[in-house]
Amino acid sequence: MGYRSSVDIHTEWDIVAARQLGRNEAKKVGFGTVDQARITTAISELARNIYLYAGAGKIEIERLNDNDLFGIAIIASDEGPGIPDVRKVMEDGYSTSGGLGAGMPGVKRLMDDFRVDTEKGKGTKITAVKWLR
Repeated sequence: MGYRSSVDIHTEWDIVAARQLGRNEAKKVGFGTVDQARITTAISELARNIYLYAGAGKIEIERLNDNDLFGIAIIASDEGPGIPDVRKVMEDGYSTSGGLGAGMPGVKRLMDDFRVDTEKGKGTKITAVKWLR
């Protein structure tokens, strides 16, 4: 475990702040510009989902150091309604907001590790990790 920072998500401006925090942390870990863009895109999708579906939540960014392996973890958490059907949400093209339906599957593709923990009526926690190569 390493340094962890966070942004509370309540408004669209908080999504921008979370993206900037993620980019800055990715730079500090040593990610190049392409991976920085992947990480900020993942953060943007996760933060927007919090804003749209839960109303409020938090994006946490943690720098990882595991036996000389460095990375970054994005933890998106909320106390919203939960995700009724995770399998459905992970299908490309599925959207409840009229979007492209690339959000959650896209985040999974952009990152190295991806985990969803959700409970109806209690909220959702998504952890996405990118390792420095």
